[in-house]
Amino acid sequence: MTYSPKQKIVLNWWRDTRLRDYDAILCDGSVRSGKTTAMSQSFLVWSMTRFDSRNFAICGKTVSSLKRNLAEPLMEFARKLNYTVDFKVSKNYFDVSKGRCKNRYYLFGGKDESSASLIQGITLAGVLLDEAALMPRSFVEQALARCSVSGSKLWFNCNPDSSFHWLKREWIDKRVDKNLLYLTFTLDDNPALTPAIRQRYHRLYSGVFYERFVLGKWVCAEGLVYPMFERSRCVVGSVPKGITRYAVSCDYGTVNPTSMGLWGESEGVWYRVGEYYYDSKREGSRRTDEEHYKALEQLIAGRNVEKMIVDPSASSFIECIRRHGRIKVTTAKNDVLAGIGRVSDALLSNSIKFCENCADSIREFSLYRWDGTGKDAPLKENDHAMDDIRYFVSEYLTPKPDSFFVMSLER
Repeated sequence: MTYSPKQKIVLNWWRDTRLRDYDAILCDGSVRSGKTTAMSQSFLVWSMTRFDSRNFAICGKTVSSLKRNLAEPLMEFARKLNYTVDFKVSKNYFDVSKGRCKNRYYLFGGKDESSASLIQGITLAGVLLDEAALMPRSFVEQALARCSVSGSKLWFNCNPDSSFHWLKREWIDKRVDKNLLYLTFTLDDNPALTPAIRQRYHRLYSGVFYERFVLGKWVCAEGLVYPMFERSRCVVGSVPKGITRYAVSCDYGTVNPTSMGLWGESEGVWYRVGEYYYDSKREGSRRTDEEHYKALEQLIAGRNVEKMIVDPSASSFIECIRRHGRIKVTTAKNDVLAGIGRVSDALLSNSIKFCENCADSIREFSLYRWDGTGKDAPLKENDHAMDDIRYFVSEYLTPKPDSFFVMSLER
């Protein structure tokens, strides 16, 4: 395998006389920049070279993603080094041995604040935190506190997040005090990427996500949420021919507007072919669930809708739709930031388009903005069509398990 100069630093820092006295290493930067591969391989060789009969932790957002993305490739690498690997799948650890040396590597998921309890009590000689910015601070700090063995070191990698993120403020900005070796990777630091693939990632992101995931910068979300929405590219003048299936998405409001979008698929592209947008403040009166349902019937106009994705908080309207028995209803995935990332990807890849008659959703695209406080949160205004579009994309255009998608969230 060929390594870039920066990957070689990661592979050898713990035995380099100029760097080995650091207590920790943190590698951030763009997606697919080769930092995870180099760090995990270095972590394994370091632990097997420096320790025997010790416990180590490898942590990710979830154990399932950690197994797929890091542990399985790492165990394959270990076998190529003639290490013996014994993976206890049901117990979430694997043993690595060579000769008389044997160490154990536990896999932990840092999904939420309650995850910190999972790692309590264990004594570790080292911990590798993969995508550390996605984990809650309580989990990370509990994992670090477990490393009490003499000679232990701390290993972090992540994609950048907000410049206000605790990992940026408490570790990167204080790296001298923390005795931390800090390296930033770019796409050019991964020799496995071809120029064409690098260009693909440059096209894949826009706005704040481009700065973070391609340029590798810790920046705050500001300005328009969807700067890639361009009327000339994303809006079509008429409903296309050859639509083979339909779906509806809905963000429901009583005081706030109710937004419903009718989607039709033609040749692999989903078009928002019509919409219903009712703002009770603008119209001067509220509508009942039955009145909204009547408007829904008019929106679909006899079409065979395979599914309707509805705001999960709209329990009364969901019950109303089910009572009529015509449309299959499912509650929407409401992970806001991940959903925004999926919509951004769909806009950039031309997977969704909007017919010109969908005036309210087109209007909201020009107004939907980040809140500007340093946290990754959009303003709760001009967001009703934006929410129903996000629900639709998250249901119909979510990447497959072997596809690549990343989004960071400060908890």
